[in-house]
Amino acid sequence: MFNSLSDRLTATFKNLRGKGKLSEADVDATVREIRRALLDADVAVPVVREFTAAVKERALGAEVNEALNPAQQIVKIVNSQLQEILGGETRRIRMAKNGPTIIMLAGLQGAGKTTLAGKLGYWLKSQGHRPLLVASDLQRPNAVTQLQVVGDRAGVPVWAPHPGTTSEFDDPTGDPVQVARDGVAHARAKLFDVVIVDTAGRLGVDQALMAQARDIRDAVDPQEVLFVIDAMIGQDAVQTAQAFNEGVDFTGVVLSKLDGDARGGAALSVASVTGKPIMFASTGEGVKDFEQFHPDRMASRILDMGDVLTLIEQAEQNWDRAEAQKMAQKFADQEDFTFEDFLAQMQQLKKMGSMKKLLGMMPGMAGMREQIEAFDESSIGRIEAIIQSMTPHERVAPKILNGSRRARIAKGSGATVSEVNQLMERFMQAQKMMKKMAQGKGMPGMPGMPGMGAGGGGAAGMPGMGGMPAMPGAAGAKGKSKNAKGKKKGSRSGNPAKRAQENAAAATRQKAATGSAFGAAQEQQPDLKDLPKGFEKFLK
Repeated sequence: MFNSLSDRLTATFKNLRGKGKLSEADVDATVREIRRALLDADVAVPVVREFTAAVKERALGAEVNEALNPAQQIVKIVNSQLQEILGGETRRIRMAKNGPTIIMLAGLQGAGKTTLAGKLGYWLKSQGHRPLLVASDLQRPNAVTQLQVVGDRAGVPVWAPHPGTTSEFDDPTGDPVQVARDGVAHARAKLFDVVIVDTAGRLGVDQALMAQARDIRDAVDPQEVLFVIDAMIGQDAVQTAQAFNEGVDFTGVVLSKLDGDARGGAALSVASVTGKPIMFASTGEGVKDFEQFHPDRMASRILDMGDVLTLIEQAEQNWDRAEAQKMAQKFADQEDFTFEDFLAQMQQLKKMGSMKKLLGMMPGMAGMREQIEAFDESSIGRIEAIIQSMTPHERVAPKILNGSRRARIAKGSGATVSEVNQLMERFMQAQKMMKKMAQGKGMPGMPGMPGMGAGGGGAAGMPGMGGMPAMPGAAGAKGKSKNAKGKKKGSRSGNPAKRAQENAAAATRQKAATGSAFGAAQEQQPDLKDLPKGFEKFLK
């Protein structure tokens, strides 16, 4: 959503690098570029004026002039001001002291209220609550049915005593205010601790919509009234938010469709214009694509500083603790990293959601956005198929995977031999890195890490992934010639018969060690010293 704004701001800050001191002209130029970036991102003009004025005032102050790195200090100021226009601090749901906590959803039709009701119910359920969805939208055709489907998908019960309007030709029947009132009574009787009331929306702000929303609010007296707004509607977001704030007096904002490709800057304006905090954000179509809104973390994402805290929280929620402890113990014992471990780690990552979103939360990934967007999520499934086509012995002793075994694995997984070879190269590099880290020698090929030899680098690594460790075999011609220099090309015995015998034996050993490109006629059993401890039983 904020990719364009992030790119513009990142490019602006790059121009400040290397400057020991910032002049007033430098500050003016930087503020001018920030103003253009915000306006291009559809941020409301009054918010832009206030934002840039605050940045300029602070940038010309002592905190920048006396800083060791003025460029970083400017970034810190912009980060602080972004947090402020996004609401300042994280605002959590106010829970009722007695009885169920009542949350009412309001907004225009098409903003995603009904879908968001299910996501919010699922999120609250994961937090240990017992939520109930109440279908008070009797106006839109099949809105009640949609809420029931969403509730079933989220595993949250729905109170729907009235079917509502089933087609656009039917006249609205039923009393949504009474449905909301009865839903709260039902929740209180059945000991639900949270009630989420889904209300009707309109294609535009009108008096009938506001009157109905006010009546429902007066009837159920909710602790929270959440205004659901489509983050893609542009500048109209500000006017719509102001109208709902005056008509319903909502307590918080929920941004829906935050995964869209619109500029989305108007959504940044809502909290500043209305004075009401953004509390949640919907980031996808799945029931799990919903998160608490943290202004500081969103500001970090916009400035390409990542969101590591959200990554950690998602890992804690989805990661198997027993599996994590098992892996940590194996790491501490310096045991070999196997394909079994690799498969388990991948399956754990899949539980955390889209890999594109996870990679996007890493710091400094703005420069790799094209590679991230081009990432094929289905490739994870292909890798799983390749590993699952291996025998248990092959997964724990990958060194025995010669050409014929790789050809069999490729055929069994529906992949090509080239794909299997690429996976093997990446796995062996990961295994080497894990071993180095377990020994306290740092990550191989990463500059400045302890235990790293000079000259290791990522230039020969994965294409487009600067700084990644180089793949095996990418050392270059110079390394080859150096290694080959000290090796004997053949026997130097003065006895011709003995020399021929020694050369023939050496050739046999060479062939047994390497094999052909696509497998030899018979497979060689590995040396026991190459196997992980305890796996000799597989050779019997």
